[in-house]
Amino acid sequence: MAPKTILVCLTTPEHAETLMKFSVPLARKYNAHLIGLHTLEALLVYPNLAMHVPEPAFAEFNQSQKKDSTIIKEVFDNHTRSETFQSEFRLLRAESVSAADRMVDCSRAADLVIMAHEDRDVDRLDQRHVQTRVIKESGRPVIVVPVDYDGPEVGKKIVLGWSDTREAARAAHDLISIADAGADVTVLRVGKPPKNALNDYKGIDISEMFTRHNLKTTLAHRDAAGNEIADILSRVAFEKGADLIVSGAFGHSRIYDFVIGATTYALLKQTQFPVMFSK
Repeated sequence: MAPKTILVCLTTPEHAETLMKFSVPLARKYNAHLIGLHTLEALLVYPNLAMHVPEPAFAEFNQSQKKDSTIIKEVFDNHTRSETFQSEFRLLRAESVSAADRMVDCSRAADLVIMAHEDRDVDRLDQRHVQTRVIKESGRPVIVVPVDYDGPEVGKKIVLGWSDTREAARAAHDLISIADAGADVTVLRVGKPPKNALNDYKGIDISEMFTRHNLKTTLAHRDAAGNEIADILSRVAFEKGADLIVSGAFGHSRIYDFVIGATTYALLKQTQFPVMFSK
C-alpha cells in the first residue's frame, strides 16, 4: 500500500530546500498528505547551576528561533503552494522534552518519515543523533537523505540489504510501499556466497515475493572480503544506478545492536544515496 501520510522533519534552514525537493515528488506521486515538522528549541536552565540569564539573552534566543522557523516555513510553502495534494506545516516547541521526542511522537502516525543526514556543522545540539532516535523508537520506515542531495526520484531502482533477520524482513515489506510498478530491485546478500545459488532458498523466497508484486528482482551475492557491509551496499547501489538503499536497522538486543548495528551506523554516515531504514 502506497504511503498516504508523509512526514518530513525540517530541522534546519540549510537542509529544508533539499528535503522539500526530495519529499514533494513522493507526495505528488502518491497523492499523500505531506506534513512539514519543525521543532523550536527549549532554552534549558538547570536548577543546580547558579546563574542568571539576562532578559536580552532570552530575547535573542527567541528571535533566532523565530527567524529559522520563518525561513523553513517559506521553503515549505514555496514547494507546496501549487501542488494539489494536501499539506500542512507544524511548528512545535520542544518545551520540557527534546526535539527528538517531538519527532518520534509525530512520526508514529506517518506512513513514511523523511529526514536529513546528520550535519554537525549546522544541527542544533538538541537535534544531534535524532535520526537514530526516530529510527529506533517511531516504528516507521525512515528515509535519511544526504546533505545537498540532488539525485533522481526514488522508487525505480532499489538495492535491499538482505539477511535472515526480522529487521530485514520489515525493510523488505516496507520497500514494496514505495517501489514503482515494475521497479528493479536487487536483493543483496553480503557474505560468503553459496557454492550453488539455488541453495539460498531464503534469498530466493524473498526475491520471489517481490516478483509476485510485479517487481523485476535480482538476487545477488557479494563476498565481504574484509570490507564493511555498508561500503558494499553503496558500491552495488552505484553499479546498479540505484536511487535508494533499503536496510533493516539495529537489532532487538544490546549485543545484537553492537555487532550488527554497526552496519546501520555506517549507512547513516554514508552520503551518496538516500537510505530507508526499517526496524
